[in-house]
Amino acid sequence: MHDLSPWTMFLNADVLVKAVMIVLAGASVATWTIFLVKTIEIGRDRKRLQQALAAIAPARSLRDAQAALQPQATVLSAFLGAAAAERALSSKTAPEAGVKERASSSFSEIARAEASSVRHGMGILATIGAISPFVGLFGTVWGIMNSFIGISKSQTTNLAVVAPGIAEALLATATGLVAAIPAVIIYNHFSRQTKSYLELVNQASGSAGRLLSRDLDVFPGRPAAQAEA
Repeated sequence: MHDLSPWTMFLNADVLVKAVMIVLAGASVATWTIFLVKTIEIGRDRKRLQQALAAIAPARSLRDAQAALQPQATVLSAFLGAAAAERALSSKTAPEAGVKERASSSFSEIARAEASSVRHGMGILATIGAISPFVGLFGTVWGIMNSFIGISKSQTTNLAVVAPGIAEALLATATGLVAAIPAVIIYNHFSRQTKSYLELVNQASGSAGRLLSRDLDVFPGRPAAQAEA
């Protein structure tokens, strides 16, 4: 009687089918590694940004906000730094609209960089979820083809002889689904998490913009360093 446990079927499978299953197992490991890393990463960044936004809530100027955030390195610090730099670089007679427009351009670049960073690894999940079933199916087709060749050579249709080879081939499809289904679920989960975090990033951008506008209202047309001297 044939042992049809998954491990035995893997050992008895064709070399190419084994290779397919090893690749799919590696893809599954990559999926769960990305899940753990990004869960920690996004959770940490969201918590820090929420704390940073709470810390600058009482601030009345860019300088006050930067002082409140000195121990923390968040995207909000980058927004405040860009706003302060543009404020300092602007000429004494620069119109407020021009200063705000240039600062807004810097904010957009920072937000795009943050979005790219937080989405890192998502493409791998999407690729695994999309192609794993087809890779598994390829292994199955190849395995069944070899099984039929074996049946032809043995000149028998006895189910006990035929079943093991077909079961080994179908194991590749099962492995493909095991790799693909979690990848799709995790990708959708992180799509929602990323969207939520980027909404916080937009909130941080708006906070920095309001502080810059407040500075410009208090000291119109003058760099912040000179105005506060």
